[in-house]
Amino acid sequence: MATTYDFPSDLLAGQEELHQVRAELSALLKRLPWSVEPLDGFSDDNGWRKIERPASPGWTEDEQAQVEKLRRREHELAVFVSTHRYWSDLTGADRIDARSRLKHAHEESPGD
Repeated sequence: MATTYDFPSDLLAGQEELHQVRAELSALLKRLPWSVEPLDGFSDDNGWRKIERPASPGWTEDEQAQVEKLRRREHELAVFVSTHRYWSDLTGADRIDARSRLKHAHEESPGD
């Protein structure tokens, strides 16, 4: 039987928010133009594969601020989760296993 871990509620909440922030940042970056600054489009077929990009209008100041805000929050949460006092009670393989299980704790239903 697999080891179960009694993660503190603040650690679980931090990990869940980290997942949410990363998903939101990923979705935002997919919607934005490929270049932060306005740039002309280009086509390059000199490499091992052809690369094409349409002209980019760049990101607005609001879009840049939104990306920066999400990246800053992602960093804060990653530091919080990875340096949480809970990890000091675990060593070696147990710490690695617990960290992996925490990353997927949101996928498990309460009855699992």
